[in-house]
Amino acid sequence: MKIGAVMFFTADSMQPADLGPALEERGFESLWVPEHTHIPVGLSTPFVNGGPLPRPYYDIYDPFLALNTAAAVTRTLKIGTGIALVVQRDPIVTAKMVSSIDRLSQGRFLFGVGNGWNREEIENHGTAFATRNKLARERIEAMQAIWTQDEPSYDGEFVKFGPMNQWPKPVQAPYPPIIVGGAFPHGAQRAIRYGDGWIPHAEKLERDGIGVVIEKFRGMAAAAGRDPASLPVTIFRVPDDLTRLRFCQEIGIDRVVFSLPAAPADTILPILDRWVQVRRDLGL
Repeated sequence: MKIGAVMFFTADSMQPADLGPALEERGFESLWVPEHTHIPVGLSTPFVNGGPLPRPYYDIYDPFLALNTAAAVTRTLKIGTGIALVVQRDPIVTAKMVSSIDRLSQGRFLFGVGNGWNREEIENHGTAFATRNKLARERIEAMQAIWTQDEPSYDGEFVKFGPMNQWPKPVQAPYPPIIVGGAFPHGAQRAIRYGDGWIPHAEKLERDGIGVVIEKFRGMAAAAGRDPASLPVTIFRVPDDLTRLRFCQEIGIDRVVFSLPAAPADTILPILDRWVQVRRDLGL
């Protein structure tokens, strides 16, 4: 089981050029960065985690720029969007961004994607909230065509373009893993339909039991004709609870990702060191 970290990078937090090497030196596998382009003033959509929306949600850096900065000063650390809001991104521009960062990192990019919860933020981008899931699927399919074909084209309900040339292609073949975020069952269904893995949040899995949900997910994958082994599970925002983490190991979870606050190095480094001990206790 691999261990990574997710962080909202802001102007006041530890910076990606510092955190990337700190994670790599301590033996962690990956660094993940969420995405929010902005937060509308007077937001009426309830925050998914309850309570007031934390400031880092609108202070956060662009994830691709933050991740590329971390990649430039590391050699083995994988870098991932956790998650990129494809319903707010032009697919042709995003395909170029993904190919470029995968090239620049020498094949270390993980493309975590999601469809978002913030109606006002999404609709500011000209996306209808009610049809965002189909839009996301079409944009991902269009990007897959761009990455794998010399003269890709796409003709969907929301995404349409004729034959084009776009290079470079990604280092990873056929493209960086598309790891789909979202809760069970709908996020899991999207991962099975067009993903290379699934990202649920730990607290949501806990409600119904991690083992129960993962077993259902693998059963759904098999029923859809997908090999469950081709859809590894990455659990986000895990606590440093050895009993729960050992259970994740036992049921074959591929990766767990712990959260870091948007804070300076003197707050972050002790958290990393605590997780180093957790990793040792897990025998990793």
